[in-house]
Amino acid sequence: MAEEQKTFEPKTSKEEISEDLKELVITRLELLSPEKKFSTGSNGKEFTKDELIEHVRKEDEVGRKIIEIEITFLRALKDGVLLEDVLTSNQ
Repeated sequence: MAEEQKTFEPKTSKEEISEDLKELVITRLELLSPEKKFSTGSNGKEFTKDELIEHVRKEDEVGRKIIEIEITFLRALKDGVLLEDVLTSNQ
């Protein structure tokens, strides 16, 4: 039976996000290329790296979504899901 993937889901829209978690996400965002644009979904809005960092700092809707994406990615990495996907796609 496949293990269910956990995602970061705040209990309320105003649930506090730890400063350590925000700093981790911001540090990862700082590694992105400044020339690239990023989109968080189907709304078509694009963001620069600096805009994403600002949204994470504010903990607004976009910032919380970025944190959720990063936490989901890091959990998948920790659980070996990404490695498993790479290995099966190379067969």
